[in-house]
Amino acid sequence: MKRQAREANKTVRGFQVVENECIWMKTGVVNFRLCDNAYDCNSCPFDKAMQKAMGHAATDEKGPGKGWSQTLNKHYQTAAKLCRHVMTGRISYPKICTMNYECYHCEFDQWLDDIDLDQAVTAPHCSSAGGYRVADDYYYHFGHTWARFEHGGRVRIGFDDFLVRLFGPAEHVDLPPLGTILSQNEIGWSFGRSHQKAAVLSPISGNVLAVNHKVMAHPEISHEDPYHEGWLAVLSPQMPKRNLRGLYYGNETKRWMASESQKLLGMLGEEYEPLAATGGQPIDDVASAYPELGWANLAETFLGTRKVDHEETQ
Repeated sequence: MKRQAREANKTVRGFQVVENECIWMKTGVVNFRLCDNAYDCNSCPFDKAMQKAMGHAATDEKGPGKGWSQTLNKHYQTAAKLCRHVMTGRISYPKICTMNYECYHCEFDQWLDDIDLDQAVTAPHCSSAGGYRVADDYYYHFGHTWARFEHGGRVRIGFDDFLVRLFGPAEHVDLPPLGTILSQNEIGWSFGRSHQKAAVLSPISGNVLAVNHKVMAHPEISHEDPYHEGWLAVLSPQMPKRNLRGLYYGNETKRWMASESQKLLGMLGEEYEPLAATGGQPIDDVASAYPELGWANLAETFLGTRKVDHEETQ
């Protein structure tokens, strides 16, 4: 079940998004349209189609065509003057756009992105599934990593609670260099302890924009707080929606996590199976407590990988 590609909902659910009206709806250009791409307008087919249509409208007017942004400002002046980050709720103070919505060369837009990479992320609310914590509004990969879609389509990733409890506190986490292009379902980084090492599959495809240097210096953070301070990297996917295939979300995540818990308890033996039914506290650091299960076997069974040498993840 976990290895099968799953056809997820076509809407990218951004983390803690309070509303999702498309910018073209907010400006009054269209009557109704909801954003389904975490406000990543640069990769949105609808946004590209609207820009093209507005550009044609400008060309059809008397005189030379002035482009889609000029047409927007001419016919929808009141709403169109607001910065798109005001309209999407990313900033709470009023700001007027001075770049004709050409965000790709806007210094303010770049400044916001830089802040998002460095600032402390918002802590999620967590629920329980099979005795393990599951962060709400996060997507999950069968290799026991999570992906959190943030404003503009950027994705923060990390270990899930099952993985950190299974292998215990890592002594080192080897994250990829900035600029590395990771591919979904392929090895992205590794972690290890006591001369044991395991590779981890990337939950999404994208370019590495930032890594958590605190975790690299103090790997135990990823064990103590995997969904918040223990995040690992921020990626920029070329097409956010394409990464939904194969990821779990919401109740689907809870069902999958419960089945993984049951599988682990089955490996431990019949005496531990009642824990799944009672919601008992899962065992921490299974790899050390039950060395007979084998580090490599646990990695292959639950991470979809095998124990690797250092050179394989460089």
